[in-house]
Amino acid sequence: MSSYLGVGVSPGNVPVYHGSNLKVIDRRVRVAELILRCLICGLAILSAVLIGTDTQVKEIFSIQKKAKFTDMKALVFLVIANGLAAAYSLVQVLRCVLSMIRGSVLFNKPLAWLIFSGDQIMAYLTLAAVAATAQSSVFAKLGQTELQWMKICNMYGKFCNQVGEGIASALVVSIAMVVLSAISAFSLFRLYGDNKGKSDERW
Repeated sequence: MSSYLGVGVSPGNVPVYHGSNLKVIDRRVRVAELILRCLICGLAILSAVLIGTDTQVKEIFSIQKKAKFTDMKALVFLVIANGLAAAYSLVQVLRCVLSMIRGSVLFNKPLAWLIFSGDQIMAYLTLAAVAATAQSSVFAKLGQTELQWMKICNMYGKFCNQVGEGIASALVVSIAMVVLSAISAFSLFRLYGDNKGKSDERW
């Protein structure tokens, strides 16, 4: 480990600045990231469970009709997206905890790019799933007279209410993923900023 103007350099890694301000900022960013990832993991599981276990049986003209989430493809998409978001967030939570235990400040660029890309993909995936489900839910709630689509929620009120709770949880998940993607972008491009700052100091 060599030192130049308060900058520690490790082979194969980016420079790590030892200034107190940078340490405080890095600690706050890591704590915020950990909280958000835990929130996403919990709410994604909650959303998937609420929607995946939601059923309601209604008798129509002496015929029992059961409503379930697989009847609407958008809900299936949302459950899968939330399951992926929960699994991904759990892995990232473990990474954050290990990073905090080891006390590492900055990770190398390939790992930073991997985390940034994963967060971007999950943000787009969850946003797309929520948008698709919200559109289908509007049709289920309000119907479409021009296409002779019935107001399904008038018949399956309990089913729609529980689905609504699941969508609300998924919406929070998607917003948190967008915030996380911004944090991972900050962590990634800060590495390039550090390198640029070190080059300027040498000149």
